[in-house]
Amino acid sequence: MTEVLATTPGLYPLPDWAKDELSDLKGHQKDDLISGDESDAIVDAYERARADVLEWQTDAGIDRVVEGQLRWDDMLAHPLCVHDSVETRGIVRYYDNNNFYREPVVQDALTPDGDVADEIAAADGVNQAVLPGPYSLSELATDEHYGDDAAFLDAVADFLAAEAGALPDVETLFLLEPSLVTDAPDDGADERASEAIDAVADAVDAEVVVHTYWGSIPEKPYAHLMDADIDAIGFDFVTDHEGSVYNIQEYGTKDSIALGVVDGQNTLVETPEEIAERVEWVEEQVPVSEFEQLYVTSNTELFYLPTNKAEAKLNALATAAAEEVPR
Repeated sequence: MTEVLATTPGLYPLPDWAKDELSDLKGHQKDDLISGDESDAIVDAYERARADVLEWQTDAGIDRVVEGQLRWDDMLAHPLCVHDSVETRGIVRYYDNNNFYREPVVQDALTPDGDVADEIAAADGVNQAVLPGPYSLSELATDEHYGDDAAFLDAVADFLAAEAGALPDVETLFLLEPSLVTDAPDDGADERASEAIDAVADAVDAEVVVHTYWGSIPEKPYAHLMDADIDAIGFDFVTDHEGSVYNIQEYGTKDSIALGVVDGQNTLVETPEEIAERVEWVEEQVPVSEFEQLYVTSNTELFYLPTNKAEAKLNALATAAAEEVPR
């Protein structure tokens, strides 16, 4: 019988009180933040905010609880933006939306620093880690050290593999790879992207889900992704359900699957019944009941949403996974 698990790709919105408090604190400590230092007051505010988002998930009954990545002001670029070998420069649009991040420019060797592992270790009850996938992280960054795209992708993969290997014990690792959709790799680069993902996945004992969104992966990169030793691929059934189904029908998928059936960018809250109907639509195209694990998730990160909408979507996801989605 398929195990149905409610989860998310992480990157939660800050609780409303934390937005105001942290904005005020950071406004008074700009010089410290530029140098990478956070005051005790900022650290404390993030700890209290983390406790809130953990409570949102546990109260809702989410099966795979994430740390929330509230410190990730630069979103998926965060692990590089806080690295000593990286200079952050101008503001860059984050994919094709109204969010922005600081451009990480890699100027020296990417040695592991354990930043993400430390965040998860500081959180109680987390059983799912979240990292950017190596291809997306390399696409979001600029290389001024390694010299060519292939060497840079390998270096980013090695860096993320070391970060993943340092993680506390978790059940699942979500690698977020939207660039496989939005900036799909060309011939040759698609195979290297798959090998880079494989290198990160090999560093952990957890179930590894490569979650893609903002559309469906083109055919050749998808076919190469199937060669990676991962446990599941995540599909965005909000943005492009037909393309997602085509890839699965044409090239197959892994023994487990993640279905992005809740809109992570729209404030309209789906009911558990609507979520179940979307899963059932996939079941009509692909035999979902044959999968070992079925992750029911939002298609994108949740930081786009007001906190009350994020909480409501968590409740709907958990209820749908527990009561509505057929096994």
